[in-house]
Amino acid sequence: MRAVMRRLTGHFKTDGVTSSADVLDAIRLFMSIRRGKRNFMNARPATATPEDHAAVLAALGDRSIVFVGLMGAGKTSIGRKVAGMLGLPFVDSDHEIESVSRMTISDLFEHYGETEFRALEQRVIARLLEGGPQVLSTGGGAFMNEQTREAVRAHGVSIWLKADLDVLMDRVSKKQNRPLLRNDDPRGVLARLMEARYPVYALADVTVVTRDERREVIAAEAIEALARHLDNPERAAGGAHG
Repeated sequence: MRAVMRRLTGHFKTDGVTSSADVLDAIRLFMSIRRGKRNFMNARPATATPEDHAAVLAALGDRSIVFVGLMGAGKTSIGRKVAGMLGLPFVDSDHEIESVSRMTISDLFEHYGETEFRALEQRVIARLLEGGPQVLSTGGGAFMNEQTREAVRAHGVSIWLKADLDVLMDRVSKKQNRPLLRNDDPRGVLARLMEARYPVYALADVTVVTRDERREVIAAEAIEALARHLDNPERAAGGAHG
């Protein structure tokens, strides 16, 4: 550290004199570099071996890995990444609903209302759960349906991707296809959805905190938390970083 400090403070010398303010600036710069390096090292995804993944798949059997959580939590992107890492097929329930109905989610909400949409969603997810093992991403309201939760419990392992309000708002503001957020106060709507839904999402088998981090990191944490749950279901409800 002293050698580095000497090199840094050397840049601030004028006529052989280094002011205390310059030294403090050099120290701050050095500590910033150290923090950045440490954060980068900590952010690297956990290294899992093929044997680790094979053990997860063996314990999973023919069940599905089911991602639940609010819009913007990353259920599709993280789910797809987890599927790739484990060599499983990936299915998005919203895409399946649009395929069978030949309508977009927004159009279904507009023409038939949320109640009818949720009924269709329940039937589609129940059918999809028969096709495990796979990774299944679900819509934000799917897990609120008790029958859907029972079907997931019977045929899958649920992972809640938990995010704070700022993270969710930053993500959903980039898309205009969120029927529930088409109003003058999308942040308020999202906050109320969090209040109503988070206690139910907490019933999921595993909780993983998603944040402003690379998908590979969150996916690796999800697999690690899943492995802990499969190894000891009674212990793993606390989740990763939660």
